[in-house]
Amino acid sequence: MARAKKAETEPKLLPSTDLPNLFGSDDPLWTTDLVAGVDEAGRGPLAGPVCAAAVILDPNQPIEGLNDSKKLTAKKREALAPLIKARALAWCIAWADVSEIDSLNILQATMLAMTRAVEGLQVKPELILVDGNRTPKNLPAPASAVVKGDAKVAAIAAASILAKTARDAKMVALDAAYPGYGFAKHAGYGTAQHIEAIRTLGITPEHRRTFEPVKSMVKKDES
Repeated sequence: MARAKKAETEPKLLPSTDLPNLFGSDDPLWTTDLVAGVDEAGRGPLAGPVCAAAVILDPNQPIEGLNDSKKLTAKKREALAPLIKARALAWCIAWADVSEIDSLNILQATMLAMTRAVEGLQVKPELILVDGNRTPKNLPAPASAVVKGDAKVAAIAAASILAKTARDAKMVALDAAYPGYGFAKHAGYGTAQHIEAIRTLGITPEHRRTFEPVKSMVKKDES
Protein backbone atom coordinates (compact mmCIF):
# COMPACT_ATOMS: atom_id res chain seq x y z
CA MET A 1 0.00 0.00 0.00
CA ALA A 2 1.09 3.60 -0.55
CA ARG A 3 2.48 5.38 2.45
CA ALA A 4 0.23 7.87 4.18
CA LYS A 5 0.63 11.40 2.90
CA LYS A 6 2.08 13.98 5.24
CA ALA A 7 -0.18 16.78 6.42
CA GLU A 8 -0.56 19.49 3.82
CA THR A 9 0.72 22.06 6.30
CA GLU A 10 4.17 20.48 6.11
CA PRO A 11 6.41 21.74 3.31
CA LYS A 12 6.85 19.27 0.46
CA LEU A 13 10.46 18.28 -0.06
CA LEU A 14 11.75 18.36 -3.60
CA PRO A 15 14.47 15.91 -4.63
CA SER A 16 17.96 17.05 -5.41
CA THR A 17 18.89 15.47 -8.74
CA ASP A 18 21.02 16.23 -11.76
CA LEU A 19 17.89 16.36 -13.91
CA PRO A 20 15.59 19.10 -15.10
CA ASN A 21 13.06 19.08 -12.28
CA LEU A 22 10.02 17.18 -13.55
CA PHE A 23 9.59 15.73 -10.07
CA GLY A 24 6.88 17.75 -8.37
CA SER A 25 7.08 20.58 -10.90
CA ASP A 26 4.27 22.52 -12.55
CA ASP A 27 4.64 20.44 -15.71
CA PRO A 28 1.16 19.44 -16.94
CA LEU A 29 2.15 15.77 -16.82
CA TRP A 30 2.33 15.96 -13.05
CA THR A 31 -1.19 15.66 -11.73
CA THR A 32 -0.33 13.05 -9.09
CA ASP A 33 2.54 11.79 -6.95
CA LEU A 34 1.84 8.23 -8.13
CA VAL A 35 3.89 8.48 -11.32
CA ALA A 36 5.68 5.35 -12.48
CA GLY A 37 8.84 5.81 -14.52
CA VAL A 38 9.72 2.91 -16.82
CA ASP A 39 12.93 2.10 -18.68
CA GLU A 40 14.81 -0.88 -20.08
CA ALA A 41 18.33 -2.20 -20.43
CA GLY A 42 19.68 -4.67 -22.94
CA ARG A 43 17.86 -4.15 -26.23
CA GLY A 44 21.02 -4.15 -28.33
CA PRO A 45 23.20 -7.04 -27.11
CA LEU A 46 23.70 -10.32 -28.93
CA ALA A 47 23.15 -12.31 -25.73
CA GLY A 48 21.18 -12.29 -22.52
CA PRO A 49 17.67 -11.16 -21.61
CA VAL A 50 16.21 -7.69 -21.84
CA CYS A 51 15.43 -6.11 -18.49
CA ALA A 52 12.85 -3.47 -17.57
CA ALA A 53 12.18 -1.60 -14.36
CA ALA A 54 9.31 0.53 -13.08
CA VAL A 55 9.68 2.95 -10.17
CA ILE A 56 7.28 5.22 -8.28
CA LEU A 57 9.39 7.71 -6.35
CA ASP A 58 8.36 9.22 -3.03
CA PRO A 59 8.42 13.05 -3.12
CA ASN A 60 9.06 13.04 0.63
CA GLN A 61 12.18 10.89 0.31
CA PRO A 62 14.37 12.54 -2.32
CA ILE A 63 17.34 10.74 -3.85
CA GLU A 64 20.29 12.91 -4.72
CA GLY A 65 22.21 12.21 -7.90
CA LEU A 66 19.56 10.54 -10.06
CA ASN A 67 20.40 10.70 -13.73
CA ASP A 68 20.35 8.67 -16.91
CA SER A 69 22.17 5.45 -15.98
CA LYS A 70 24.42 5.80 -19.05
CA LYS A 71 25.74 9.08 -17.66
CA LEU A 72 26.68 7.52 -14.32
CA THR A 73 29.68 5.40 -13.44
CA ALA A 74 29.11 1.77 -12.50
CA LYS A 75 30.10 2.63 -8.94
CA LYS A 76 27.53 5.42 -8.77
CA ARG A 77 24.80 3.21 -10.22
CA GLU A 78 25.55 0.50 -7.68
CA ALA A 79 25.36 3.06 -4.87
CA LEU A 80 22.07 4.51 -6.07
CA ALA A 81 20.23 1.24 -6.75
CA PRO A 82 19.72 0.25 -3.07
CA LEU A 83 18.72 3.83 -2.23
CA ILE A 84 16.05 3.74 -4.92
CA LYS A 85 14.73 0.43 -3.59
CA ALA A 86 14.71 1.72 -0.02
CA ARG A 87 13.11 5.11 -0.65
CA ALA A 88 10.71 4.54 -3.57
CA LEU A 89 7.02 4.06 -2.92
CA ALA A 90 7.24 1.03 -5.20
CA TRP A 91 9.63 -0.60 -7.66
CA CYS A 92 9.73 -3.73 -9.78
CA ILE A 93 12.31 -5.33 -12.08
CA ALA A 94 11.10 -7.69 -14.82
CA TRP A 95 12.52 -9.59 -17.76
CA ALA A 96 11.92 -11.05 -21.19
CA ASP A 97 14.24 -13.95 -21.88
CA VAL A 98 16.14 -14.89 -25.02
CA SER A 99 13.44 -17.28 -26.26
CA GLU A 100 10.86 -14.48 -25.99
CA ILE A 101 13.18 -12.06 -27.77
CA ASP A 102 13.68 -14.51 -30.65
CA SER A 103 9.99 -15.44 -30.92
CA LEU A 104 8.46 -11.99 -30.51
CA ASN A 105 11.28 -9.67 -31.75
CA ILE A 106 13.24 -7.36 -29.48
CA LEU A 107 10.74 -4.49 -29.57
CA GLN A 108 7.79 -6.62 -28.50
CA ALA A 109 9.90 -8.46 -25.93
CA THR A 110 10.93 -5.09 -24.46
CA MET A 111 7.30 -3.99 -24.30
CA LEU A 112 6.49 -7.28 -22.55
CA ALA A 113 9.22 -6.76 -19.94
CA MET A 114 8.01 -3.20 -19.35
CA THR A 115 4.43 -4.40 -18.90
CA ARG A 116 5.56 -7.01 -16.42
CA ALA A 117 7.50 -4.39 -14.47
CA VAL A 118 4.50 -2.05 -14.22
CA GLU A 119 2.13 -4.88 -13.32
CA GLY A 120 4.55 -5.99 -10.61
CA LEU A 121 4.40 -2.69 -8.73
CA GLN A 122 2.90 -3.03 -5.25
CA VAL A 123 1.38 0.45 -5.59
CA LYS A 124 -0.84 1.13 -8.59
CA PRO A 125 0.36 4.19 -10.52
CA GLU A 126 -2.01 6.87 -11.73
CA LEU A 127 0.33 7.90 -14.56
CA ILE A 128 3.05 5.96 -16.38
CA LEU A 129 5.97 7.67 -18.13
CA VAL A 130 8.01 5.44 -20.43
CA ASP A 131 11.43 6.24 -21.82
CA GLY A 132 11.47 6.35 -25.61
CA ASN A 133 8.92 7.05 -28.32
CA ARG A 134 6.28 4.41 -27.63
CA THR A 135 4.52 2.72 -24.74
CA PRO A 136 3.31 -0.85 -24.20
CA LYS A 137 -0.37 -1.46 -24.86
CA ASN A 138 -2.96 -2.13 -22.17
CA LEU A 139 -1.04 -0.69 -19.23
CA PRO A 140 -3.07 -0.29 -16.02
CA ALA A 141 -2.98 3.54 -16.10
CA PRO A 142 -2.66 6.34 -18.67
CA ALA A 143 0.82 6.28 -20.22
CA SER A 144 3.01 8.70 -22.14
CA ALA A 145 6.31 8.15 -23.93
CA VAL A 146 9.10 10.60 -23.10
CA VAL A 147 11.97 10.75 -25.59
CA LYS A 148 15.25 10.78 -23.65
CA GLY A 149 13.11 10.50 -20.55
CA ASP A 150 15.94 8.99 -18.53
CA ALA A 151 17.62 12.40 -18.71
CA LYS A 152 14.42 14.37 -18.05
CA VAL A 153 12.23 12.54 -15.53
CA ALA A 154 13.55 11.43 -12.14
CA ALA A 155 11.35 8.32 -11.95
CA ILE A 156 12.52 7.16 -15.38
CA ALA A 157 16.13 7.81 -14.40
CA ALA A 158 15.60 5.68 -11.29
CA ALA A 159 14.10 2.91 -13.44
CA SER A 160 17.05 3.08 -15.83
CA ILE A 161 19.45 2.59 -12.92
CA LEU A 162 17.57 -0.43 -11.56
CA ALA A 163 17.31 -2.04 -15.00
CA LYS A 164 20.97 -1.44 -15.81
CA THR A 165 22.33 -2.73 -12.49
CA ALA A 166 20.05 -5.78 -12.53
CA ARG A 167 21.05 -6.71 -16.07
CA ASP A 168 24.75 -6.17 -15.37
CA ALA A 169 24.46 -8.55 -12.41
CA LYS A 170 22.71 -11.09 -14.63
CA MET A 171 25.51 -10.91 -17.20
CA VAL A 172 28.13 -11.42 -14.48
CA ALA A 173 26.27 -14.61 -13.53
CA LEU A 174 26.20 -15.71 -17.17
CA ASP A 175 29.93 -15.03 -17.38
CA ALA A 176 30.46 -17.62 -14.66
CA ALA A 177 28.11 -20.08 -16.39
CA TYR A 178 29.74 -19.61 -19.81
CA PRO A 179 33.44 -18.83 -19.24
CA GLY A 180 35.43 -17.46 -22.13
CA TYR A 181 32.75 -15.27 -23.71
CA GLY A 182 33.48 -12.19 -21.61
CA PHE A 183 29.85 -11.51 -20.67
CA ALA A 184 30.86 -9.65 -17.49
CA LYS A 185 32.99 -7.28 -19.55
CA HIS A 186 30.80 -6.49 -22.56
CA ALA A 187 27.34 -7.43 -21.15
CA GLY A 188 26.53 -9.38 -24.30
CA TYR A 189 27.12 -6.57 -26.78
CA GLY A 190 28.70 -7.36 -30.13
CA THR A 191 32.29 -6.47 -29.44
CA ALA A 192 35.09 -7.94 -31.52
CA GLN A 193 36.10 -10.07 -28.54
CA HIS A 194 32.57 -11.42 -28.14
CA ILE A 195 32.12 -12.27 -31.82
CA GLU A 196 35.47 -14.03 -31.90
CA ALA A 197 34.50 -16.00 -28.80
CA ILE A 198 31.30 -17.14 -30.51
CA ARG A 199 33.29 -18.31 -33.52
CA THR A 200 35.74 -20.16 -31.29
CA LEU A 201 33.49 -21.52 -28.56
CA GLY A 202 30.15 -21.72 -30.31
CA ILE A 203 26.67 -20.31 -29.73
CA THR A 204 25.23 -20.64 -26.22
CA PRO A 205 21.56 -20.91 -25.22
CA GLU A 206 21.84 -17.28 -24.11
CA HIS A 207 22.62 -15.97 -27.59
CA ARG A 208 19.87 -14.29 -29.59
CA ARG A 209 19.54 -16.31 -32.76
CA THR A 210 17.60 -13.59 -34.58
CA PHE A 211 20.44 -11.07 -34.13
CA GLU A 212 23.29 -10.74 -36.61
CA PRO A 213 25.95 -12.05 -36.80
CA VAL A 214 24.59 -14.89 -34.62
CA LYS A 215 21.77 -15.51 -37.10
CA SER A 216 24.22 -16.09 -39.95
CA MET A 217 26.40 -18.29 -37.76
CA VAL A 218 23.39 -20.47 -36.93
CA LYS A 219 22.56 -20.85 -40.63
CA LYS A 220 26.16 -21.74 -41.40
CA ASP A 221 26.19 -24.40 -38.67
CA GLU A 222 22.93 -25.86 -39.98
CA SER A 223 24.08 -25.99 -43.62
